[in-house]
Amino acid sequence: MKLKKLLAFTLSGIMMLSLAACGSSAQGEAVANDTGATAEAPQEAELNIMMSFPQYMEQWEGYCRQFEEKMLAEKNIKVTVNLEMPSSDQYETILQTRLTGEDAPDLFTLHSNNIGTYNKAGNLYDLSNEELAGKIYDNVKETVSVDGHLMAVPIESQAWGVLYNKDIFEQYGLTPPETLSDLKAICDTLNENDVTPFMLAFQEQWVPQLMTGLTLGDIVSGKLTDWLDRMYKDEGSYDEVREIFDVIDLIMQNGTDRAMEEGSEAGSADFANGKAAMYVQGTWAANTIMETNPDMKLGVFALPINDDKNCTLVNLSTSTTLAVYPDSKNLDLALEFANYVLDDEDSSALFQSCSFNPLASCHNYESASWVDEASKYVAAGKAYQDLVLPSSVTDEQGRLLQEYYVGSVTVDDIVKRLDKAFQDANALN
Repeated sequence: MKLKKLLAFTLSGIMMLSLAACGSSAQGEAVANDTGATAEAPQEAELNIMMSFPQYMEQWEGYCRQFEEKMLAEKNIKVTVNLEMPSSDQYETILQTRLTGEDAPDLFTLHSNNIGTYNKAGNLYDLSNEELAGKIYDNVKETVSVDGHLMAVPIESQAWGVLYNKDIFEQYGLTPPETLSDLKAICDTLNENDVTPFMLAFQEQWVPQLMTGLTLGDIVSGKLTDWLDRMYKDEGSYDEVREIFDVIDLIMQNGTDRAMEEGSEAGSADFANGKAAMYVQGTWAANTIMETNPDMKLGVFALPINDDKNCTLVNLSTSTTLAVYPDSKNLDLALEFANYVLDDEDSSALFQSCSFNPLASCHNYESASWVDEASKYVAAGKAYQDLVLPSSVTDEQGRLLQEYYVGSVTVDDIVKRLDKAFQDANALN
C-alpha cells in the first residue's frame, strides 16, 4: 500500500514538472517572439540596374543603399542592388546586347525619344497602374507614354541650351544673344580680351551631337516645321537645314584647343575654372561644374542659328527615363524600385542633388537658378519639344561632327551620309 502511494506521488510530481517545463518553454517562446529574437530570416534578392549617366553615380549609389535599407525594414527582404553605369558612348550598344541576350537588367534608363522603339520590341513594362503614375505631372507624363500607357519613369525633365559664365559676361558687358549676329559679336569681344569663347570637349560623340540637337530643333521648330515628317517619308534632306553649320562653324572656330582629347567631365571642370565663357552642354553638367567651382554664377541661353529670333529656342525634353524589363525575374522588386524613384519622402533630395527639374507632386524643392533661367524661355514660349530622331541617326550625327572638327569630312559629305542613315533607319521600320 505504501509502495502504491509512493509511486502515485512520484508520477504526479513528474507530470507537474513536465507541465511546468512546457509552460516555461511556451513562455520563453512567446518572449522570444515578442522581442523578435526568433524573427523569420530575411529573404535575399538581387536587383540589376543599368543607367546611362555616370556623372550621377554617387547620388544613385546612395539612393540604391537607401532602397536596400527600406526593403529590409519594411519587407524583410535583404536586397543587393547591382548598379552599372557604362560610358554614354557605349551604353546603347551594351543595353541592346543585354536585352537581346539572356542577361537583361531588371531596370534600365533610356531617352524618352526611344520609348516607342523599345516598347515595340517588348522591352518595357506598363507602369500605368503603379502608384508613381498618379504623381507625375500630366505634361511630363505625355513624354513617357505610348497610346496613353505610362511606359517609363521620367527622371531628367529639362529645358536646356548653352551654359555660360555670368561673371565673364558681366565683366565685359555682355548679355545672352538673341541672334547669330549677337553671338558673333560676343565672340569678337571675348577674343579681343583674350578670353576663349567656347569650351570644346568632343572626345565622346554625344557631346558634339548636342550642337545638332539644338540647331535642328531651332530650325525645324522656328522655320521648317514639316522637315522631320518628310524625313521619315524619305522626302526630305539634310541639305535643307545646312544653315545649322553657320553656328556650328562659329563654335568650333572659337573654341578651346585639342577638343578630341577632352571628355565631357574634364570639359565641365575646365569650364567651371574659367577656361571658356560658354559651353554647349545641358544643365545636367551643372553637377560637375558646381562641385568644381561652387561659387560660379552659371547661366543658360538659347542657341541662335540665324538672325531670326523666332528660331532662337531652348530644348524642352524628358531626356533620361527609367524602364522596367517585363520579363524580370524580380519583377515585383523592380516595381518597388521604380516607385521608390518618386518616393514621397526621399525623391526630392535625390532630384535636387542631381539638379533635375521637379516633375511630380512628390517634389517639393526649389530648382537651381540656372534651371529657372532656362524655364523662363519656356514660359515665354521660346522652347520646342525635343525632336524624335532614330537613335542610329543621332549617333551618326555625333560621329560626323567629330570628323568635321578634325577636317576629314565636308558639309556635303555630312548631308549625304545623314540622308542615307535616315533612309536606312526608315527601311528597318
